Amino acid sequence: MSTVALFARLKLRLLAGNLRGDLQRKLGFLLTTVVALGTAVLGFLLMSLLRLAPRDLAVELVIVAFALFLLAWMIVPLLAFGLDDTLDPAKLALFPLPARRLAVGMFTASVTGVWPLAMLAVTAGALIALPAGIGGVLLGVPAVLLQFALCVVTSRLITTALSSGLRTRRGRDVLAVAALFVVLLAQLPNLLINRGFGDPAALLHGLAGVLRWTPPGMAAHAIADGGLAGLAELAFLALLTAAIGWLWIKALSRALVTPDVSTQAASVRKDSGWIDRVLPDGPLAAVVGKELKYIRREPRFRVGWFSAVVVTLVLSFSLGRTAGEGGPGPALPIVITAFGALMIALQSGNTFGFDGRSLWMNAVTFGSERGLGTDLAGRHLANALIATPLLAVIAAATGLFTGHPGSILPAMLAGWGALGIGLGVGSVTSVVLPYGVPERMNAFSSAAPGQGGQAFASSMGAMAGIALLSLPFLVPLAFGLLWVSVAAPFYGLLVEVLGRRLAARIGFARLPELMAAVAKAS
Repeated sequence: MSTVALFARLKLRLLAGNLRGDLQRKLGFLLTTVVALGTAVLGFLLMSLLRLAPRDLAVELVIVAFALFLLAWMIVPLLAFGLDDTLDPAKLALFPLPARRLAVGMFTASVTGVWPLAMLAVTAGALIALPAGIGGVLLGVPAVLLQFALCVVTSRLITTALSSGLRTRRGRDVLAVAALFVVLLAQLPNLLINRGFGDPAALLHGLAGVLRWTPPGMAAHAIADGGLAGLAELAFLALLTAAIGWLWIKALSRALVTPDVSTQAASVRKDSGWIDRVLPDGPLAAVVGKELKYIRREPRFRVGWFSAVVVTLVLSFSLGRTAGEGGPGPALPIVITAFGALMIALQSGNTFGFDGRSLWMNAVTFGSERGLGTDLAGRHLANALIATPLLAVIAAATGLFTGHPGSILPAMLAGWGALGIGLGVGSVTSVVLPYGVPERMNAFSSAAPGQGGQAFASSMGAMAGIALLSLPFLVPLAFGLLWVSVAAPFYGLLVEVLGRRLAARIGFARLPELMAAVAKAS
């Protein structure tokens, strides 16, 4: 059997293995497949509709789109490292294959699946959008294939070269922060436009002019040109793809014989135990201390907290000019701060997921609904110790960015109220729709393989519940009744207490199912 056929069958078997004996995994896979197919169809149609736009504008948009595709292929696999076994050379080190054949197999596995095919379909939309004649069509087919191959090979070179560092917690932390900064930089043009610092058409023209001489820009221009210049650009693109593939094989050969630094011993730092001096000794203090350690040590928690701060501050900066031009006005800081509280509270929507198989050590101490309620109270208190001052900072920054400092205090109180609502709703979704979280190999992983659909349903349910329960004080605040904000923290505390008690009653009755669901963190 050839290497291509072997790795294609292995990848398909991996996909099929995640669907055995579990309805939730089957529904999650079905949802992912539907989304990928929808993305392929919609992306192909949108790319094809550029045929109706002015030719210069269509070429510029396709150049930028091809460059973004390459950037996405460089970043997204890094975020999925640890979830897809075909990305890590260490998982394949025992295969009796030389590096060259192993690279061919990894390339095959990389393009096998619904999402790679969806990206290829979206890229192929340029075959309708750009060609001006038969020459563009003839050059367009190899241009699309070379663009796709360049994306895959570049992606695998980066993941292979960084694989050793990505297995360490420090490497995953650096990746998490770097990825968030990349997302923030991607919003920079939008921020500049919203603040009135540039003309969208001029920015697009300047960006396309720079990207025109990059490999993705050459691929797009070759389709539009269809002549000898386009042929020369395709020849250069083919040579570049082959050179990157050769570098990938060299990096793969080195990665296969490099020791795994993630197995090296690490120093252990003794905690100061300040929680014991603030709270009375007991289960509540123990849970608070454990959760604070999780937040400090777990990269995914830091990603969530940092994302909440960055997104809210970016929104406030971006919408600040709109507020000054007859927009929402003083209500804008309140809405943005409440949104930040929602993002923070969503981390509690699967509060038992990070415990995984070790949840049984907590479960043996519950003994009653009250014990489970105490555990949830400790988790909520640990989150509140960090979120409460953080929301105060967000409210202050949002009020200053939007030019409404008088809304800082109401926004702060509304954020605290939304946080309490989010913790109460999250405790209920944690016991009604629990799911496992993979081991700490990836700072962006949110659900165990096959449970993505359940994680999506849990997040959507939590968001809907928080939004619905927040309406009693957000609607009056939006209409200028700022005095209502005084009652928001007390209302949020009431929802948190009621949600926690309801979650304790439901969770204690179905504790075996809860432990079985979160134990699927494989």
